[in-house]
Amino acid sequence: MEKPTYLTIKALTKYIKRKFDADPHLKDILVKGEISNFKRHSSGHMYFTLKDEHARINAVMFSRFASSLKFTPENGMHVLVKGSVTVYEMSGQYQMYVAEMQPDGIGELYLAYEQLKEKLEKEGLFHEEKKKTLPAFPETIGVITSPTGAAIRDIITTLKRRYPIGKIIVIPAMVQGVNASGSIAHAIRKANDKNIADVLIVGRGGGSIEELWAFNEEIVAREIAASHIPIISAVGHETDFTIADFAADVRAATPTAAAELAVPHINDLLDQLMQRKTRLYQSMSAIVKTGKSKLNYLEQSYLFRNPERIYEQKWLHLDRLTEKLHHAQNHILLKKKHRYEDLSNGLSRYHPLSIVKSGKERVLRAERRLALESKAVFKSKAGEFSGKVATLEALNPLNILRRGFNIAYTEEGKLLKSIHQSEKGDNLAIQLVDGKLFCTINEKEKGAKE
Repeated sequence: MEKPTYLTIKALTKYIKRKFDADPHLKDILVKGEISNFKRHSSGHMYFTLKDEHARINAVMFSRFASSLKFTPENGMHVLVKGSVTVYEMSGQYQMYVAEMQPDGIGELYLAYEQLKEKLEKEGLFHEEKKKTLPAFPETIGVITSPTGAAIRDIITTLKRRYPIGKIIVIPAMVQGVNASGSIAHAIRKANDKNIADVLIVGRGGGSIEELWAFNEEIVAREIAASHIPIISAVGHETDFTIADFAADVRAATPTAAAELAVPHINDLLDQLMQRKTRLYQSMSAIVKTGKSKLNYLEQSYLFRNPERIYEQKWLHLDRLTEKLHHAQNHILLKKKHRYEDLSNGLSRYHPLSIVKSGKERVLRAERRLALESKAVFKSKAGEFSGKVATLEALNPLNILRRGFNIAYTEEGKLLKSIHQSEKGDNLAIQLVDGKLFCTINEKEKGAKE
């Protein structure tokens, strides 16, 4: 019995892939469905799932095809795709390789327009606060458009008719075709780098959305928004709006209208100039008239006719100030002199020699006062002494004795004043002026007083 042959997974997958690739019904097929699980890889490839209410299929759109899309695919978007179905060998799954894609039920360009408009609006690229003001009197007007189109003729004719003193610089650019957006963006960047104009007009005549598409590209919108030179967008007719219109500082309905917005009319300027000239003449006449009136008034004024009165008053004022200054100076000097004298006197009082001298004087005065007071005290004490001596002399018992009196003492030495202090037979001492007598009491006799 012959041994069975087993295939590898790789071989089986290759076989199935060849079957898919050989089937003409799986090449250049047209499929419609809803996008889900959408993912854009950093390489630019797009991976997603196409589904309807009954089935789904994995799909991939490589970057070389995805870069040509005018819109960005999103989840939930219904699309019409063209491509082929084959097998991805690594996973063994069949999937669709998409080469073309367009929205189902809406134009691809219209969808791309709405998507870009929404994106830039969210970024704030169209905000009014970012809009620059057009110069009132531009010296140079730059025009970015096709040098052979009807728009350039309309713009130049209008500019020369309205503002012949302005300089016109045409910056050629492609305004239709695949390379038009890059050409317009380059022209705007060049004008800004060289600062060649005070205002720029960017536009072209009307046309279909496909013909105007260069002005709906993101690169053009971003260059317009980044321009430091104010830009007037003049694309298409009155009913046509492009992304460039929203990004520009001012939008004009037509190229001719853009030229009218860019510059004032020379006749209006001449009218304004004449009006200002008239107002200037009237103002100058009024100023001269007022000046003459003031001059006449000054000429007739008292001070003008007697100018010496001006400085006479100043001299008087100066004299008063000078006198006041001298008075103040003398007052200050006198005050300082008194202060100096006070300090000098104080210093003299506290000088060591002055202190010694003053001390000596105080000692001499004290000595003199002490001598006088001592003499007075001595004299007073001498008088008192003499008086007391006289008193003592008067009271001296000896003086009594000299007058014939004597003093009796008991034997114990007590002064005998009464007869009751002694008895008969007591011994007594009798003091006489020149001595004592010792005697004995023989009798006692009472006096009349008793």
